[in-house]
Amino acid sequence: MEQRNISIVLIGMMGTGKSTAGRWIAEQLGYEFVDLDHEIEVAAGKRIPDLFAEDGEPAFRDLESAVLAKVLSCSKRVIATGGGAVLSESNCELMKRQGWVAALTAGAESIVERVREDQGRPLLAGGDLELKVRTILEERKDCYRFADVTVDTTGISAEEAGRQILMHYRV
Repeated sequence: MEQRNISIVLIGMMGTGKSTAGRWIAEQLGYEFVDLDHEIEVAAGKRIPDLFAEDGEPAFRDLESAVLAKVLSCSKRVIATGGGAVLSESNCELMKRQGWVAALTAGAESIVERVREDQGRPLLAGGDLELKVRTILEERKDCYRFADVTVDTTGISAEEAGRQILMHYRV
């Protein structure tokens, strides 16, 4: 079974397993793993929570788009995007044009359990975590429909999610 040479772009809500599954997929294919949030922090010279606090979400989204375009300029990568990368229509078009897109989903309860102790998620800071997760899920429910494949990671390991993605990625 032959594989494609284009990059795999993982999209989905925070806490759906994009980074963990992405590392596993990259290892299986011998591709480079790229965590878009990490690349944004390198480009900004600061952590994402600080970028949000000091420069605001619009500045973060602009930088996110620029860094996404840069990482998509190379092939044979597995790119784990931030959950909000799909909020820009031009980002979605770029991901579709220059990559093969897999959406990871999960139920609200699973996401809450996965992100509960993570202090690095500015959109979840302060207040009712479960309400915030459910609100973001509702707001973004249609944003992932452009993906080539969708995998529900609720109750499965990152490795199993990766296997399901690779089953569809290979031609």
